[in-house]
Amino acid sequence: MALPYELLIGLRYTRAKRRNHFISFISLISMLGVALGVAALIVVLSVMNGFQKELRGRILAVVSHVQVLGGASDLADWPRIVRQTADHPEVKAAAPFVQAQGMLSYNQNVRGTMVRGVLPDLEDKVADFRPHMKSGSLDALTPDSFGIVLGSELARALGVFTGDRVTLIAPQGVVTPAGVVPRLKTFNVVGIFEVGMFEYDNGLALVAMADAQKLYRMEDRVSGVRLKLKDLFQAPRVAHELGSRLDVDAYLSDWTRSHANFFRAVQIEKNMMFIILSLIVAVAAFNIVSTLVMAVTDKQSDIAILRTLGASPGSIMAVFMVQGALIGTIGLGLGVAGGVALALNIDVVVPFIERMLGTQFLSKDIYYISQLPSDLQWNDVTGVTLIAFVLALLATVYPSWRASRVNPAEALRYE
Repeated sequence: MALPYELLIGLRYTRAKRRNHFISFISLISMLGVALGVAALIVVLSVMNGFQKELRGRILAVVSHVQVLGGASDLADWPRIVRQTADHPEVKAAAPFVQAQGMLSYNQNVRGTMVRGVLPDLEDKVADFRPHMKSGSLDALTPDSFGIVLGSELARALGVFTGDRVTLIAPQGVVTPAGVVPRLKTFNVVGIFEVGMFEYDNGLALVAMADAQKLYRMEDRVSGVRLKLKDLFQAPRVAHELGSRLDVDAYLSDWTRSHANFFRAVQIEKNMMFIILSLIVAVAAFNIVSTLVMAVTDKQSDIAILRTLGASPGSIMAVFMVQGALIGTIGLGLGVAGGVALALNIDVVVPFIERMLGTQFLSKDIYYISQLPSDLQWNDVTGVTLIAFVLALLATVYPSWRASRVNPAEALRYE
């Protein structure tokens, strides 16, 4: 089947050696501009996805997917809640916890902290503290041993190491003839963890649940039950469904609520970067406009001859739209290929550049995430490809319209 002559002429104009080499140079710059913009968009979005995934993993290492919290008071019968939540097909594990505020003292150093009482065997199923232990072990948190595991920044601020003894001050006081005296208890530091999130490394301390219940006079009650799901993105739906299943006065919260502002800020930043970097593609599209305008001026006599042979203004317009679309498509293909390749191999490329320059972009002494993460998502690649193609196609409209308005008589007057 024969191809339309508009397509054949447009392809011929793109391949042909022009008398004006400057037009060819601008065409090459236009292709490279589209390729650079598309590749930059894909790589930056992949890196931001990688940072978001890394931060989400670190946050959820200490924050459960769903929490069942006591409504007006603490939860009395937590084993029944564990059994009722375990019936849901999305719930993978459950663990009770006691959570309260406290103050740690060592020598002359005092720091406020959030105290969490846990059962180590069950806590391992809903959180990932064990892989992040710098010293000691969670197994040392046995009942009545009054051991404590501190975040690395909290331990550094207090100046303590594994084996030291710290004093935990509970806000609930004891009434004595001399007044209200705070409750004090000495704990042995049996471990130090570092999850890479300053909020928790600097403000969280783990103790055995039985010890926390004694210190805060909770008897056999707990603050809530932490749940781990098979799919963390189903947390809002699972929390809503469990709310109708539980027969206790409880409040359910999922990780998307407890850290909504943080993840919303990350998403807004990603969207803004997408808009800003899309301007690179827009600039490349303007280069396509310049290329086609000069090509139309250069080919006025050819356009006039085509018109005298019977070509309609629409056909002339189609010829130059094919030429511009081909420039954009080639640049788009190069950009997608380069961007995907770089995003998939950024863990190799960035260390190579660091070795060449003799520097480190994300120093371990400053940043918790010392390696540039990347998470290529094909829906981002599809979105970037569509936007770049539409911009390239729109860039061909005005020059092609100008070509269709060329007057054959005027163009051939001095030929």
